[in-house]
Amino acid sequence: ENGLLTGSITCNPNSPVAAEAEYAMEAVVGPEFVTGSTRMKSGTAQKLMLNMLSTSIMIRMGRVKGNRMVNMQLTNAKLWDRGTRMIMGSTDLSYDDAHALLEKYGSVKEALAAYNAEK
Repeated sequence: ENGLLTGSITCNPNSPVAAEAEYAMEAVVGPEFVTGSTRMKSGTAQKLMLNMLSTSIMIRMGRVKGNRMVNMQLTNAKLWDRGTRMIMGSTDLSYDDAHALLEKYGSVKEALAAYNAEK
């Protein structure tokens, strides 16, 4: 009604919400082992579907290079270390040189783009 794209993720085939959505994802997992519990098969299936969907979106947006999320936010020491190692894995730089490049550009994506432009 407002022109918004709609989607749904359900574990019930032919559910009313899926009928209303433009993009309906249905994971038919069968009944739960414990009747009334939706946190087991259904919850797990929906989480996996959301993970696959968000991963696909990140790839399409160019935030992934190979199998690496290069457009991540460097918010703590662990992520700075991970970013440095990503640069090392894509270049011939030492840890210290990769870290210096990352500090200069502030993001893995920008650091790799600058490195490749200089080659």
